[in-house]
Amino acid sequence: MVDGGRRLDLSAEQARGTYKPVDTSTLIDVLAAAGLRGRGGAGFPAHIKWRTVSEAEQCVVVANGEEGEPASFKDRWLLTHRPHAVIDGLLLAAQVLKARRLILYVSDDDAHRCLERALQDLRASGIAPRAQDIELFKVAPTYVAGEESAACRAINGGPALPLAKPPRVFESGVDGLPTLVSNVETLAHAAWIARNGASAYRLYGADASPGTTLITLGGDCTRPGVYEVAYGVRLSDVCHRLAGGMAGGPVKAILAGGWFGGVLPASAIDLPLTFEALRDLQSGFGCGAFTVLTETSDALAVVADIAAWYARETAGQCGVCMKGTQAISGAIADARAGRASETTLVNLRRWGATLHGRGTCSFLDGAAALARSTVENLLEPPVEAR
Repeated sequence: MVDGGRRLDLSAEQARGTYKPVDTSTLIDVLAAAGLRGRGGAGFPAHIKWRTVSEAEQCVVVANGEEGEPASFKDRWLLTHRPHAVIDGLLLAAQVLKARRLILYVSDDDAHRCLERALQDLRASGIAPRAQDIELFKVAPTYVAGEESAACRAINGGPALPLAKPPRVFESGVDGLPTLVSNVETLAHAAWIARNGASAYRLYGADASPGTTLITLGGDCTRPGVYEVAYGVRLSDVCHRLAGGMAGGPVKAILAGGWFGGVLPASAIDLPLTFEALRDLQSGFGCGAFTVLTETSDALAVVADIAAWYARETAGQCGVCMKGTQAISGAIADARAGRASETTLVNLRRWGATLHGRGTCSFLDGAAALARSTVENLLEPPVEAR
């Protein structure tokens, strides 16, 4: 998918099979056989979302390219370098689900311009009649604007803020219709699978985490950037073989899943990049963004900045989220300033254990994971040193 970093125009995409007609009558079953999981953060099986919406008489499909995670750039890379791969997946999903509306939902200016140009070229070519129906919706960039109910709310004319559940968007989303909100990378993979098959997809990756994925590698590596890797590769291999090695000293900590998966210990550098391995560490693959911090970085200062970001970025709709993120930010700031007491550590542990699932959306879950993992991996000595 990355293809050496080239920007592919319509003719180059067509040479790769993009927009080639394909039988979509069994595509949901093919996605199930491939084991495709969503790339927006939750890693939910794609075929389940498609199948649920397919049961509706009328529905809407939204390609979600609103990348609010500050550590992630993979969706923006995809939309600016391979917009046709995303549009292709959107058209196939609309065909399978018989969608009434097709919407590209983005916030980044460059992504918006590239999609406009791609749509102009596609419409002029005449090779995809439903390209005329695709709507391009631009929203102001915020973290919560990418949450699926916030996306539907914004398209419906409201603020880009999450809604209470139920109903879920697959029950009532855009125009009150069942809505498939799919991350743009997920749709690009679905289009590839539609033309190459489930078995070809499973040639890459691990048994329970098949295929390839885009990751954003940041922090103290020589060449930070967006890379396509097979699930199961070790993060250390990505750092050394693709990103030119470490730019500092020994690894001190890793921020996983963007900022949503919390702080991992240095030993996680040898972790296989799979949903299961990260879950075993009480973390998550999330949007596939990993920030490697070495001994030359002030890891606690980085974490304090992230905690402050959580306190600023809350949607302001849930009292528990507003108070919880502010309390977590204050406690980590105290630790950064050398003012952490045992009470500070106890509170961070408690918030990390009790705040998960308390907000309207999962935003507070990320702050809670940050609180818990900061105590475990930065503020307390490793188990073997106690």
